[in-house]
Amino acid sequence: MKLSNGLSLNGHPSGRHFLQIPGPTNVPDRILRAMDYPTIDHRGPEFQQLGKAVLSGIRRIFQTEGPVIIFPASGTGAWEAALVNTLSPGDPVLMCETGHFASLWKRMAERLGLAVEFIPGDWRHGVDAAAIEARLAADRERRIRAVCVVHNETSTGVTSRIDEVRRAIDRAGHPALLMVDAISSLGSIDYRHDEWGADVTVAGSQKGLMLPPGISFNAVSARALEAAKQARMPRSYWEWTEMLAANANGFFPTTPATNLLYGLHEAIAMLLEEGLPNVFARHRRHAEATRAAVRGWGLDILCQDPDGHSPALTAVLMPDGHDADALRRVALENFNLSLGQGLGKVAGRVFRIGHRETSTT
Repeated sequence: MKLSNGLSLNGHPSGRHFLQIPGPTNVPDRILRAMDYPTIDHRGPEFQQLGKAVLSGIRRIFQTEGPVIIFPASGTGAWEAALVNTLSPGDPVLMCETGHFASLWKRMAERLGLAVEFIPGDWRHGVDAAAIEARLAADRERRIRAVCVVHNETSTGVTSRIDEVRRAIDRAGHPALLMVDAISSLGSIDYRHDEWGADVTVAGSQKGLMLPPGISFNAVSARALEAAKQARMPRSYWEWTEMLAANANGFFPTTPATNLLYGLHEAIAMLLEEGLPNVFARHRRHAEATRAAVRGWGLDILCQDPDGHSPALTAVLMPDGHDADALRRVALENFNLSLGQGLGKVAGRVFRIGHRETSTT
């Protein structure tokens, strides 16, 4: 690919490049054209109309009646925003080891000065709701302030049941907030912020929303907003209250990612035109076809829970003695096909196939 200034980004042969990594995903032409619109005054009436439209529309994608806060940031920024707006230094937090990204969120929480308890996992199964329930029931002083889980673990291809986690918290009678990373599931896998009782849902633009990286989201419940009034973690850029005050009029307190918001407006329209149930069914079909192919090759799927197979991606285990990155290199050099690499504990042992295709509308 060559840019207009002559810079070559790669040595791929001519023809279509097949981007089958879990994310960032392919950006449809319709969204690319929307982002090509000239940048406008982000304090003017035309932007106000755009701001109100995306702030309202994105709530339908999260399936929430509450506010969704949009940051010019990657999903990592939205992780931090979720933590610093609701918690205080030293607060105990319960997290679950489901893969590389759950581990990164844990590391962030520790760096922020939170006391993290990490329920161990084998990277082949989703969140153990029974283990969460048992730990919360044992917390008789109700010191644990939040439970943080990843809905769809991008490094492993395992999806967890958030509704079961919510029921586990409720059965324990515990007041901990439920925070969910839906970065690689929103817009690809059924996710119900309100119905499943999430207090903060974190998401990003570069996967199911079909956009380039650059904007991220916090969907927040009334309980989370109440917790923010008492939280003492230092925060400035990530402050919810300033964002919400400006959002009420369709604006943002800092410079927004205007052209990405054009793209978001178009992405929301595309998802709603197709219908979210149809979008989710399409991803499930692609996932089932991918897993059938992998089994036909005689390879093992990393996820061992049939109910936890991700509709967004499949992580494939290489046989002993074979290097997943060597396979990925052959695919790229010979077939112009990019596959996702293994991350963390499964680096070199796993390659990942993203099976998102953009909305057909």
